[in-house]
Formats: sequence, structure tokens, C-alpha cells
Amino acid sequence: MDLIDPSVIATADGLWKQVLEFLVSLTQPYRLWQVAILFVLALLAHFLGRALAARLDAWLREHRGLSLRQVRAGVLLRKRMRGLLFALFAWTAVLVIAQISPFTSRRYIVELGATIATALLLIGLVTRLIRNRFLRRIVSWAAWIYVTLMYLGFLDNFTAFLDSMAISFADFRLSALTVIKALIVTGALVTAARLLTTVFASRVRKNADISPSVQVLAVKIAQVTAYGAAFFIGLKAVGFDLTGLAVLSGAVGVGLGFGLQKVVSNLVSGVIILLDKSIKPGDVISIGDTFGWIESLGARYVSVVTRDGKEYLIPNEDLITGQVVNWSHSNEFVRIDLTFGTSYADDPHLVRELAIKAAYTTGRVLKDRAAVCHITGFGDSSVDYVLRFWISDPSEGLTNIRGNVYLALWDTFKDNGITIPFPQREVRMLGQGGTTASPAFPIYGAPE
Repeated sequence: MDLIDPSVIATADGLWKQVLEFLVSLTQPYRLWQVAILFVLALLAHFLGRALAARLDAWLREHRGLSLRQVRAGVLLRKRMRGLLFALFAWTAVLVIAQISPFTSRRYIVELGATIATALLLIGLVTRLIRNRFLRRIVSWAAWIYVTLMYLGFLDNFTAFLDSMAISFADFRLSALTVIKALIVTGALVTAARLLTTVFASRVRKNADISPSVQVLAVKIAQVTAYGAAFFIGLKAVGFDLTGLAVLSGAVGVGLGFGLQKVVSNLVSGVIILLDKSIKPGDVISIGDTFGWIESLGARYVSVVTRDGKEYLIPNEDLITGQVVNWSHSNEFVRIDLTFGTSYADDPHLVRELAIKAAYTTGRVLKDRAAVCHITGFGDSSVDYVLRFWISDPSEGLTNIRGNVYLALWDTFKDNGITIPFPQREVRMLGQGGTTASPAFPIYGAPE
């Protein structure tokens, strides 16, 4: 039993013979001196490129007023300086040789080197559009290999070699060439899907008639649809049978359903939140001890940013099953209650009037919504009141507005002679036999 398929050995042998024939052809005198010309031009481009790159760096440092686009263009030119110079020198050499000799064989190798260098240079420039650095390198190297093999004439034998490296299961055959094609087609479709969803998301977010929660839901649906279609279309385009994949995905889905119940619950809860519009980006919520505004809605969690800059990632399930206070669900108006007490010697009618005026002197308190002050009880040391007022910007904080209103009450009461009492206690010193040893005297300010 052969460990290696004979077809793999045959195609590899044919590819190797073609490479050897090409290398042997380079030893012919009229091609050898062309190789020497390319080598000299490469050395010249290398050293001249280093010198020009150093000058370009110095020029960029001197001109600090350049825009970001101009700086990026200068950096890109510096990186591609040697390749650009080599392609320019090689094409110049082709033109010079064409003037000396009319035979194309006298300039074939130089023209081939110039063509490959130009193609590699263009690929390097085009792939700069790919933002991901790792993906950009993969695409660049794959395109460089393809172009080089194509111009050298090795592409047919190389693809035959990749196609011979295959494994078979019944009627299903999977080769290295099929895998590479699937990756290329799927990658191109995923890139197209990413561009389309980005444009779609930008237009949806600019539409003021669509609520923020519906915007997020529409973008999520578009992304799932586009990426899913790109994946399955890419597999189908290269000949994969998706019937078996559907059966396998069903079995895997059942297993994942039991093992990832929480994850699925959070995903479903996220969709419910987006559909019922109970929570949307920008809302101010309280859940447990967490108070802040919603930064973003994710597939698994909601990002809540507090006043102190902390970002809490709250699972979607907690927002569905737990009690959540949405301070800005239907509107931005929030009523705040403050409790305080004054002395029994102060007129309660005047206290109520002064408390309302003090609240209105604070900047964030709404003037068009009535503030009220009521007596809530007669305490041991004071008459107890509650002051109620409205604000429309809970995202700016609640503790700070309470503090500001308390300061306004303090200043107003001080200016109008209103006293804020504190508890008073009487202590009696008892002698032996339970008789009073000394007259009673009050101690003020003792804690309760």
C-alpha cells in the first residue's frame, strides 16, 4: 500500500522538471547577461532607495504641518521606494535594449522581471486598503505567489499539484486546491459583506426617524444575514455539498443548546430588548447598585457606564428577568425627593415657601414643573418635610443635584433665620439607693 498517491508524485515531478528547465534556460549567454542586468539594477535600487528614504524621512520631520493623509502617503512611498526604483530601472532597461536589438528574446528576462516587479508593487499598494495587518499580509503574499507563478508559466502545473493533494470520503473529494479556492472566495465575499453592512449601518444611524434600539436590531440582522450568506455562498461556489453540513450543524446545534443555555438565553434576551424598545443606547438605568447610562447594546451584554467612568457589562438576561429602573424610558423627566427638618419654633408655612424658592435657585431644577414641599411628620426634635422637584438630565448625575439643593436650603435658611435642630438628650446621675445625686443638666449634640 502506497503512503503517497502516485498522482501527487507525478504532478510534483512535472512541476520540478518545469522549474529545472527554466533555471537551465537562464544559463544561456543571451539570458545570463539579462539576469546580470536585473541583479545590478536591484543593487542600484537598494542603495539609492535607502538614500532617498533617509532624505524623505528628514523632509517629513521638517514639515510638521502636513495633513495625516500626506504623512501616510510619504510613509508608504518610503516603504515602497526600492521596489518603485527597481521597476522604473527595469522598464528603462527594456526600452534601451529594444532600441539596441529588435529581438524580443534579448530583453525577455528583463521584461519579465520588470512585469513581475510592477505587479508586486501594485499588489502592495492595493492591499493597503485592508485595515487588518495580519489579513493584509496573508492577502499580499497569496497575490504575490499567484502573480509570480502566472508570469513564470508555473501556474498550471502548480494548480495540478495542489489538486492532486486530496482526500476522499465516498463521493466527497477535498483537495488542497479546493480549500484554497474556498478560502479566497469566502474571504472576498466576507469582505464585500463587511463593506455593505458598514455602509448600511452608517445610513441607518443617520436616519432620525428610526429609534436607537431598532437601529441596533436592523444592523445586527443585516450583519448576520450578510456574513451567513457570504459563508454558505462561498462554500457552495467551490463545490461543497451543504446537505451533509446541514445535518451536522443540526446535531451540533442540539449539543450546543444544552451546553450553552446561558449564552443562548442572553442572545434571545438581547433580541427581545431590541424588539420591545424597553432599553436603548443613551438611557439612564439603575440595576442593583449600578447607576449609569447605556453605552451600547451587544449580542450578549449591555454596556453601562457610571459617573465614575467604570463600565459594567450586564448580561441581557439580567435586564429581562430582574428589576430595572429606566430613568429615561418614556421621557427624561425625573422627580427627586429631599427630606429635612426644622425647629418647632419656625413657621412651617414660611419654611415651605423658602424651600421651594431655594430649589428653583439651583441650575438643573426645572422651572416649568412645579416643585412642592410637604410636612411629613412631627419628629422628636424637628418638624419633618419632604421637598420634591424635577430635573430633565439624569445622565448628569443625581447625587450632585441633591447636594446642590441641600446647599441652597442651607444658605436660604441661614439668611432667613430658619434653624435646623439636632437631637437633644438629658442625662441624670443617680447615686446609691437610686436617689438623685446631682441636678439634671442637658447635654446638647449627643448622638441618638
